[in-house]
Amino acid sequence: MYLSVDIGGTKTLIALFSKRGRLMRRRKFKTAQGSRTFLHDLTGHLADFQKYKIRSIVVAVPGVVQKNYSVQFGNRKWGDIDIFTPIKNMFSCPIYFENDANLGALYEAYRLPGKTVFLTFSTGIGGGIVEHNRILPESSKFEPGHKKYRYDGKLKEWEDIASAEAIGNFYHVDTATDLRKKDVMKDIAKRVYLGIPDVVKEYQPDKIVLGGPLGKIFRLYEDFLPKDQGIKYRRPKRPNESVIYGCYLLARQKERK
Repeated sequence: MYLSVDIGGTKTLIALFSKRGRLMRRRKFKTAQGSRTFLHDLTGHLADFQKYKIRSIVVAVPGVVQKNYSVQFGNRKWGDIDIFTPIKNMFSCPIYFENDANLGALYEAYRLPGKTVFLTFSTGIGGGIVEHNRILPESSKFEPGHKKYRYDGKLKEWEDIASAEAIGNFYHVDTATDLRKKDVMKDIAKRVYLGIPDVVKEYQPDKIVLGGPLGKIFRLYEDFLPKDQGIKYRRPKRPNESVIYGCYLLARQKERK
């Protein structure tokens, strides 16, 4: 069995996979505001998986991984936090940490030819770059959401314009996936496209997968995306589960080394 842990800004998902990649069990809980409460919740939920024979664990984090255990959680003001030790005290197996967008990219680009850029439009805008089923080194510095663009006469970071959270706030809805009107879809396509020319110019991908909550409604605004970059856009295979399946794939890759 393999254990995937996807730590998000609002929720954390734990998933148990069989050796062949079958999702056997899952557990979801709210990500607490404080790091101590979060660690208490995490270890409490992980305790339910100790009865299984776990071969390895992959933990996805929305931030920077350092030395495989000290991590910085993006928009969470936790600073460095040691998640490795509490998990290691519970399981006697290898534990790996990786950025969540990179893991989403690994799954969504798996077995696709050429180079794929995965962009996730959620609380912010993250991304990963994959080729030949491997996360490329440039993914570690890929932070597309922080690039600035002029929109409606103001200079803002791309994620303050086009993330699912920013769009939801602009249209006063709980989630951007509730939006359906044609003129709104045109606006979403305009926002999403803002940063794509720079991504194409710098990384020259063959395909771009648009994930996160906006990936769930991709087909509604797909036709409004400009095609002048010659790039093939794709909807994610599993908009809500790309990361946990990416965790499983990374675990298997590590095992084969």
